[in-house]
Amino acid sequence: MSALLLDATGLTLRAGARELARGLSLQVRAGELWCVLGPNGSGKTTLLHALAGVLAPAAGSVRLLGTEVARTPPELLARRRGLLTQTVHDSFSARAIEVVLLGRHPHHDRWSFDDDAEDQRVAHDALGAVDAATLAWRDVTTLSGGERQRVAIAALLAQGVPLMLLDEPTAHLDLKHQIGVLEHLRTLVGTGERAAVIALHDLNLAARFASHALLLGGPEPVSGAIDDVMTERALSVVFQHPLRRVRIDARWHYYAAY
Repeated sequence: MSALLLDATGLTLRAGARELARGLSLQVRAGELWCVLGPNGSGKTTLLHALAGVLAPAAGSVRLLGTEVARTPPELLARRRGLLTQTVHDSFSARAIEVVLLGRHPHHDRWSFDDDAEDQRVAHDALGAVDAATLAWRDVTTLSGGERQRVAIAALLAQGVPLMLLDEPTAHLDLKHQIGVLEHLRTLVGTGERAAVIALHDLNLAARFASHALLLGGPEPVSGAIDDVMTERALSVVFQHPLRRVRIDARWHYYAAY
C-alpha cells in the first residue's frame, strides 16, 4: 500500500458563522490525484487552506506525513506541501523565472538568497512543463491571466513537494493548457511519490484525470474512488440540477440535463 501523506480527521469548516462541512475526513496516499468538487460556497477553498495549514479548522485535525500541520515548523511545512491559491496578486514587477525560483527557497537556509545551477534547472524545467518556457524573462505584470496562471503553477512544481494542493488550477487557461497541466500533474502523481488535491468545477476534467473525488455541498461530504463518488444522483443533489452520466470510449462523460 502506498504511503499515507495526508490524514485529515473530523474536520469542521466554517466561513464566519456559516458551517460549510462537519465530520469531514480525508486520507490521501502517494500516487493519488484527488478532485474536490462542489458548488460555489461549498468550502473547497476553505478545505484546501485547512489542509495546507494556513487556516485552522473549527474542529478536527490535519496530519501531514504523520505530523500535525499546526505543529509543523513553517520551513518544514514548505518542503512537504505546496498550495496554489485561487488568485495571484503581483505587488511589484518581476521576471517569470524569478517568481518560479521562489518555489526553491524552502530548500535553502533561511538567510540564503542565491539560486544555484540546480535551482535554475528545476525552475526552467517547471516552466517548460506548463508550456511557459518562452515566458521566463517576461515581466509577470505584462502577462495575460492564463500566462500568469501557468507561471504560478510552475512555481508550485519547482517547490518539489510530496503533496500539491491546487485551487482551480485550470482557471484562465485555454483548453490546450487545461489538458496539458492536468496531464503533467497526473504524470507526477503516477510516479508513486507524490499526491495532488485539486479543486475543480469541470466535472469532465475531474472524471478524466482524477483517481479519487471529494464531493462537498450535499447533506454530508462524500469521498472515494472517482466513479463511485461521481454518480448522477449525488451530483444532481449537490449541484441542484439534473445531470446525466454517459459511458463513451471507456470513460464517463457528464452533461447537464435540460
